[in-house]
Amino acid sequence: MSQTLEQFQAYQTRLEQYDQAIALLYWDLQTAAPKDSIEAKLSAVGYFSTESFRLSTADEYGSLLKKLSAPEEYDQLSPAMQLTIRRNLRDFERFKRIPEAFYTEYVTEKARSEKAWEAAKEASDFSVFAPHLDKVISMTKEYVHYMEPDQDVYEFLVGLFEDGMDTETIDRIFAELKEGLLPLLAKIEAAPKPDLSALQQTFDPDAQKKVQELLLSYIGFSFDCGAVAESMHPFTTTLCPGDVRVTNHYYADNPISSIFSAIHEGGHAIFEQNVDKDFWHTAAAQINMMGLHESQSRFYENILGRNPHFWTPIYEKMSALLPEFKTVPFNTFIKAINDVHPSMIRTEADEVTYGLHIILRYEIEKAIFRDNVKTDDLPALWNQKMQELLGITPANDAEGILQDMHWSDGSFGYFPSYLLGSIYDGMYLEAIQKDLGDLDTVLENGRILDITHWLKEKIHRFGSMYNSKEVIERVCGKEISAQPLLRYFEEKYSKVYEF
Repeated sequence: MSQTLEQFQAYQTRLEQYDQAIALLYWDLQTAAPKDSIEAKLSAVGYFSTESFRLSTADEYGSLLKKLSAPEEYDQLSPAMQLTIRRNLRDFERFKRIPEAFYTEYVTEKARSEKAWEAAKEASDFSVFAPHLDKVISMTKEYVHYMEPDQDVYEFLVGLFEDGMDTETIDRIFAELKEGLLPLLAKIEAAPKPDLSALQQTFDPDAQKKVQELLLSYIGFSFDCGAVAESMHPFTTTLCPGDVRVTNHYYADNPISSIFSAIHEGGHAIFEQNVDKDFWHTAAAQINMMGLHESQSRFYENILGRNPHFWTPIYEKMSALLPEFKTVPFNTFIKAINDVHPSMIRTEADEVTYGLHIILRYEIEKAIFRDNVKTDDLPALWNQKMQELLGITPANDAEGILQDMHWSDGSFGYFPSYLLGSIYDGMYLEAIQKDLGDLDTVLENGRILDITHWLKEKIHRFGSMYNSKEVIERVCGKEISAQPLLRYFEEKYSKVYEF
């Protein structure tokens, strides 16, 4: 190891310590922090973020990156460390253009905006959140202009969350999917609706937490390097190597919500937990391709979790932990988790209509950053697109524009990743059945960990060494297409709804 590389790794360790402190503060803010501590913790977030920013833009750091970029040093590095130098030098040059005072204000405002969103959602009042959202939008535009002044803002944001992706590709495959989804949804809407009245009862939230532990263990989440907590909006976060945490939210009248949030967030966490240890402390361990990440969470949630055979080995175990399910026949539960109908809440949407929820948000994000739609006009635009795409209109802001937290923290460009993930899943499904055989048989025999192992070997262990387009090519041998997902939907739901 060269002296320069040794110095660089020591410097990276300092940055990782700050990142871990910031992650812990955010975890606490979202899960357990008492109300009166929020401002103090927001101040701490601002402090540690500023210190991390100073380290990541210091001349010393830039000098180390440039030295390691020189051929005589670079050629001696491992592929993961080469990726680290390329990515960190790019980010160093970007961040170097951002004024420190602006960065501190931006980080603090986003954290404050998240809390304003929580209050606005609870009150179902967009006006409480609007000034904060307006400021985050304007500051996000300024943030991007500092880093890449010649790039289209929204194009940059999409690439920030899905490296190698562009809006031209997204427009093509979303249009492909939309063209297939709308007639399929019309067929389903015309079919008889299942009787789900057995689920209209109260399900103990504490017992739902036990079901979550069962499900996480079943699909391969390791509690030796993970933890769980409760938050308003379920999420997954990695605090440091060996510590991947998930949260959930529990509704007494809707246990299916927490069941599938557990499986979804578990999919995210398993991906992070399975990154090869040789990649720890490199950029490969920082999985910054959200479409790829969502492909894992949504594969577990939908392709596996909504398959009836997933539940055959564990339905009785779940019913023992959550006794109310003893009064819910297995077939009724299966019909409930595959019930397709337009609904208001994205996170509760079925896998067919979910894509339309994402298309709605993608179109609004483009309107924000390319058409400069006013913040105060967003609720009306939201409601208009809900009616156009799903045929329903929200009764209030909480079930409309305030339902998601992502815009509150400036995560514009993130939403397309959810649908990209589902599109990738259709392709993975075809590939996995070639290697492991019929998915129904694998699941019915309780071999879920064989699937987790396949995903680990093909995808997880590499972290972010390859971008999503490269992963699809390596795993599936094809370019990205929505057709495999549409074939999956057509085959599955023609049986479910008998058309």
